[in-house]
Amino acid sequence: MGELFTVDCPSRGVLKHVSSLWGVLCLISLREGTLRFGELRRKASGVSEKMLAQTLKRLEEDGFVLRFSHPVVPPYVEYSLTPLGREVSEQVATLADWIELNISRVMDSRREKGIA
Repeated sequence: MGELFTVDCPSRGVLKHVSSLWGVLCLISLREGTLRFGELRRKASGVSEKMLAQTLKRLEEDGFVLRFSHPVVPPYVEYSLTPLGREVSEQVATLADWIELNISRVMDSRREKGIA
């Protein structure tokens, strides 16, 4: 088991990838099934092509996402979750669900502090 609180712990990189905004949205979106790059980009509105490509590459390197390039004209790429990706997406979805359920409380706290 990694030592998450040490600088050189490899768990930190994985945590960074799965807990980033775009990482979370990709993992949750892919729970619905295989998606093309453009479909993912539409679901994660606001993400640039470059950032989405980087996020998917990191998730693929970590073993969470499978990338399949279809050798047709015009070519297209599909993404899906690996078994490991399914596991981590469940955890990420639980956190996202909690945030959605409690967003009004968070926003109330921000308003009380003049941050809204």
